[in-house]
Amino acid sequence: MTFFQRIDLNTLTPLLLLSLFLAAAGCAPRPGPQALSVVSHGEAASQQVAITVATTRARDASTGTYSNARAPTLNFEAFTISIPPTHKVTQIEWPTSKPDPLTSFAVMDRTILPDLALGRNPPRSGPGAHSAGKRDILIFVHGYNYNFAESLFRLAQVAADGNLEEVPILFAWPSAASVTGYVADRDAVAYSRDDLVHVLKAASTDPAVGSITLFGHSMGGYLVAEALRQLRLSGQDKVIDRLENVVLAAPDIDIDVFRRQVQTIGALNPPITLLVSPDDRALKLSERLSGSRGRVGTRDASDPRVQALATANGIRVIDISKVDALDGSKHNRFAALMKVLPRGTKATFASLAYAGSFILEPVSATLVATRER
Repeated sequence: MTFFQRIDLNTLTPLLLLSLFLAAAGCAPRPGPQALSVVSHGEAASQQVAITVATTRARDASTGTYSNARAPTLNFEAFTISIPPTHKVTQIEWPTSKPDPLTSFAVMDRTILPDLALGRNPPRSGPGAHSAGKRDILIFVHGYNYNFAESLFRLAQVAADGNLEEVPILFAWPSAASVTGYVADRDAVAYSRDDLVHVLKAASTDPAVGSITLFGHSMGGYLVAEALRQLRLSGQDKVIDRLENVVLAAPDIDIDVFRRQVQTIGALNPPITLLVSPDDRALKLSERLSGSRGRVGTRDASDPRVQALATANGIRVIDISKVDALDGSKHNRFAALMKVLPRGTKATFASLAYAGSFILEPVSATLVATRER
């Protein structure tokens, strides 16, 4: 009997799903340490994005990157990322060898920090700044199967394309950056929960910080929900009250686990926003890997059970499946929202004033309540 004859259908189905996901992800090589090399300031770039990083990844002193090893304490660093003049919305122009600010995303500056260091930056004027010199921030928690450079440059892309009013902060946890590392990533999320709580507490008490948007993608959504649950259980309600917006995009969370999480967290004001897509292939794979347990990110906003969940727990569920997908996995649509929504997250989330379930119509950039369809 050959190897292939010994594989039963229950084993073969996940393998087929895995191969389909790998095919959807494409064959482009993943960025290595060279992507984080600092380039000359003399080169021109159309735009620069300053990002503060808080990470539970271990820092590799020899390469200047962050590995998937788990750091015993948080590491902090400030990056300045340049966006090339040839940049196309939703895309990350990766360097093929040495980064070139004229053709690719590139690191123009990086500085190791002792903490978030927001209070040491001079007050700025313009969007996102308050009269007292405070600045609004967006904390982005990346998802499963990301290496450090991918999470850093994805946040730079979103900030640049969305012309974000908020100061972008990356919370990078030690993902294995491997399709087969799903279980390892779940463990890495659990390892990082206390550290995300620490970052939220530090931001909420920093006199230099105005409003706070907390944005979790994929498995990062699970990390966000667990951190909020931990804050509530430990009586740190003031930290949660400081959050202006909480957004979970394509959340990779078991639906029953999520019900328990939101029962503990309680209704927020404004409500938690879920961005869902029933055709998300990456989450379909996650469901298979989790014993066919449904994930929150693939819920149908028109489902009466979803509407009841949203109403009962003060949540707004938005189906974004009509937004163009970035790749065959259909898992990163949040990064394409900047093509259809008003510039700046304040304008985007200010229009979502109440809980419920909605479908985003990209052409008109409007939300349609599912009860109206």
